[in-house]
Amino acid sequence: MPDLFAAPEIAAPAEAAPLADRLRPTRLEDVIGQDHLTGPQGAIGRMVAAGRLSSMILWGPPGTGKTSIARLLADAVGLRFAAISAVFSGVADLKKVFAEARDHARLGTRTLLFVDEIHRFNRAQQDGFLPYVEDGTVILVGATTENPSFELNAALLSRAQVLILSRLDAAALETLLARAEQAEGRPLPLTPEARAALVASADGDGRFLLNQVETLFLVNLAEPLDPAGLASLLHRRVPVYDKDREGHYNLISALHKSLRGSDPQAALYYLARMLVAGEEPLYVLRRLVRFASEDVGLADPQALVQCLAAKDAYDFLGSPEGELAIVQACLYLATAPKSNAAYKAHKAAWSSAKQTGSLMPPRTILNAPTRLMKDIGYGKNYAYDHDQPDAFSGDDYWPEEMQPQNFYAPSPRGFEAKIAERLAYWDNLRKERRGG
Repeated sequence: MPDLFAAPEIAAPAEAAPLADRLRPTRLEDVIGQDHLTGPQGAIGRMVAAGRLSSMILWGPPGTGKTSIARLLADAVGLRFAAISAVFSGVADLKKVFAEARDHARLGTRTLLFVDEIHRFNRAQQDGFLPYVEDGTVILVGATTENPSFELNAALLSRAQVLILSRLDAAALETLLARAEQAEGRPLPLTPEARAALVASADGDGRFLLNQVETLFLVNLAEPLDPAGLASLLHRRVPVYDKDREGHYNLISALHKSLRGSDPQAALYYLARMLVAGEEPLYVLRRLVRFASEDVGLADPQALVQCLAAKDAYDFLGSPEGELAIVQACLYLATAPKSNAAYKAHKAAWSSAKQTGSLMPPRTILNAPTRLMKDIGYGKNYAYDHDQPDAFSGDDYWPEEMQPQNFYAPSPRGFEAKIAERLAYWDNLRKERRGG
C-alpha cells in the first residue's frame, strides 16, 4: 500500500513513479491531518520523544496515513521494519516473520511489525501474536478500517493502544493538493469550484484524491475544468459503507437519533446516505417501524400506520419510486410528537412478569367452561363492564398476592395527553366505586 504524505520540499524519487509514491513523507511531522496523534502532545509524538514504542492499533478510514505512520515510527526510534498484509498472509507467513524478528532480537535489533488489515486475521491467528508481543520480540502496529472492539480479540486489544486516525478534512486535502502541484510544477487544471468538488469527492481519503489528481495531470486540457467537466472526466467515488460493518451501524444510529431529536433535515440526510450507498431499503423500513413504536408510540398512533404503509408502498413500487414512501415515513416520524412511554411500559411489564412467576389471576375474571371450575368460583361475581355505568366496573384485575402496578405513564404530548386524561378519569371512578 503506497504512503501518501510528504513535505513539500522533498524531491520526487523517480518521474515514472506514481504520484502517491512520490509524495511519501520522510518525517512524522510531515503527515497531515493527524496532529492529535503525531504532534508533540499526541500519543505517538510522546512515544517518539521518549524513544519507546508500545504496540498499537491504528484505526481509521482508508487513505489517512496508517501505513505512512507505521514506517516513520520504525525510522524515528531505530527499529527494524517488517510488514505483512492479513489479506495475503497465512500462518506460514506469520511464523517466518516471527522467526526473523527473534533472530534480529538476538543481535540486538527489535522489530516493528506492521500488519495491514489486521482485522482480517481470524481469532486464532490473532491469538498467535500474543506471545511475541508479550516477550518483546515485536512491537505490533496493526492497521484497520473496522472498529477494533468488534473485530479484534480482547486479549490482543489489552496489549495494544488503540489510536484513532481522523478522516482527512478539507484543509488537509487542500494541503495534499498543494504538495501534488509542487511536485508536478504546475497547478491543477480546475476552476475553484471544480477544485472544491474534487476535494469533496475524496470523502476524506488522501489516496483516492491523489489518484484523481494524477489522472488530471495526465490529461492535456486546453481550459480548466468546471464541476460538470470534472464529473464527466472522473469516476464518481462510491461512499465508504459496508452493510455489516461499523459504517452501517453508525449511520442507522445517526438516523435514529435525528428522528428522536425531531430534526427532519438531518434525518433525511442520513436516510439518503444509507440508500445512496446501497443499503437495503427494507432494512431501513424495519428500523423506521421499530422507531414508530419505541419513540413515538401512542403520542401519535398514526406513526406506525404510516411506516407500515410505506413498507407496502415500497413493496409495490420498488426502487426508485418506492423510496419516496420511505422519505414520507421518515418525515412523519421526525415531525411527530415523541413518547417512549410504550417502550418503558414494555420493559417494566416484562420485568415484573419475570419476577412474579405464575401468580393466579383473580378467579372472578377467569372463564369457567366446566362445572368443576364454576363450583370452585371461576367467573363468580364477575362485573361485566358494559352493563355498568360509563361501561366501567372499576374491578381489581391483579393477582391477590400482588399490588396493582403502574407500567404505562403516558406523556403529556400528542394523543397521549388525551389518554392521560382518560386514565385519570378511570382512576377517579375506580376510587369511588371501591369506596375511596
